[in-house]
Amino acid sequence: MTVLSRPAHAARPAVRPAPRWAHLAAHTITLLALPSGIWRLGLALGLHLGYTEEGYRTVCPPGFWGPGYLVLLAVLSEGAALSALGLVQRWGEVVPRWIPVIGGRTIAPSAVLIPAWAGVAVLAVLWTPLAAWWSMPGDDMTPAGHTVVGFLYLPLVAWAPLLAALAVAYRRRRRREPARVTSQ
Repeated sequence: MTVLSRPAHAARPAVRPAPRWAHLAAHTITLLALPSGIWRLGLALGLHLGYTEEGYRTVCPPGFWGPGYLVLLAVLSEGAALSALGLVQRWGEVVPRWIPVIGGRTIAPSAVLIPAWAGVAVLAVLWTPLAAWWSMPGDDMTPAGHTVVGFLYLPLVAWAPLLAALAVAYRRRRRREPARVTSQ
């Protein structure tokens, strides 16, 4: 299986543009991780943000690694969310020219779709249970904090289904056969 093929300028594939809804979904995904990421950054800065004193020490232990872990988690989450843009942008089809050696080469659809579907599976396992957040115990949080954190994390439940829809749309666009024209 070849991940990269000849340079795109040699034989540029006729790829249909992503539909408007897919662009909107990809940009929405980038925003889903922001509320929880900002909340994590606040925890890393020493704000309790809804945790009791004991609960805060559990989530953000003193020293470098507690806050460092929260910052890293916030950055990685947003980076993963931003990668959804590759399913609707040209850089998800052709390696940008500024990248040495492989710049300009067409990316095999499987090189994009395998990580996308793996992401769908991981995100579904991670975030779907949060739909039941308010039925989960929040002993290490204040009642108001438990409610607010639920609303900050609830958008993440939509990440897996939106990513799945984008993966399907990407696959349809990257098919080798031409688009079918339907009459109305």
